[in-house]
Amino acid sequence: MNAMPTAPPPCLRCWAVLGLVLAAVVASFAYLAIDYRALFTRESLGFMGTFIAEFFPPDLSAGFVAKTAWGALQTLAVSALGTLLAVAAGAVLALPASGRGGAVARQVSRFVLNLLRSVPELVWAALMVLAAGIGPFAGALALALHTTGVLGRLFAESLENAPREPEQALRHSGSGAVAAFAYGSLPLVLPQWLAYTLYRWEMNIRMAAVLGFVGGGGLGQLLYFHLSIFQQPQAMTVLIAMFALVVLVDFASGRLRRTLGPAYA
Repeated sequence: MNAMPTAPPPCLRCWAVLGLVLAAVVASFAYLAIDYRALFTRESLGFMGTFIAEFFPPDLSAGFVAKTAWGALQTLAVSALGTLLAVAAGAVLALPASGRGGAVARQVSRFVLNLLRSVPELVWAALMVLAAGIGPFAGALALALHTTGVLGRLFAESLENAPREPEQALRHSGSGAVAAFAYGSLPLVLPQWLAYTLYRWEMNIRMAAVLGFVGGGGLGQLLYFHLSIFQQPQAMTVLIAMFALVVLVDFASGRLRRTLGPAYA
């Protein structure tokens, strides 16, 4: 007769970590002293309801819809250009960051990547507005700088995890370093690189809309302008355009990954 399986011993470390997390959450609420009950008073709910009602109906006049469509195209272009620049720069920095080039080059490139991604896009946008002026170009540069740090780190990690045997075999056969990398390692990591790029592009669409608040152009700049002069119906039209653009890019990205195959999804 088979003995009944014994229950695993309790994980004391797991319970201790869970208790510390809960204590930190409770301490955070106590330290911030946030009165959430104020959100649900009759006066607060009335103010919020009145403010939301001012956004309807949205401004669907032909002239403003055309203006919003142009802003959406500008936002799409900013995100695409920023992502493409980041892919190129991230791939260049990923090579030394993955160990190709020696220990010094690895540390320097990783420091650069950490610096680029540690600065938020809004801060980069504020700096680029000072350097390049208000407009879409500043937004594209801000996205490119931050995304370079993110993609460069992801590209480097995928190169580190990829087997080096095919590249080394080509080198031993007499191939140059560039050819050995292009035919030995790049095909192994390219599916991951493409998946990372598409995912970051989806995120950059959303961030490109936000960068307009600091002068990055596109839908965000339109939204900031109309909210600042209390034109809520026009602002609602811009919000609808933002939502439609994000849904469209998400759908197109998913279709592209499925078309290229499971390895790219």
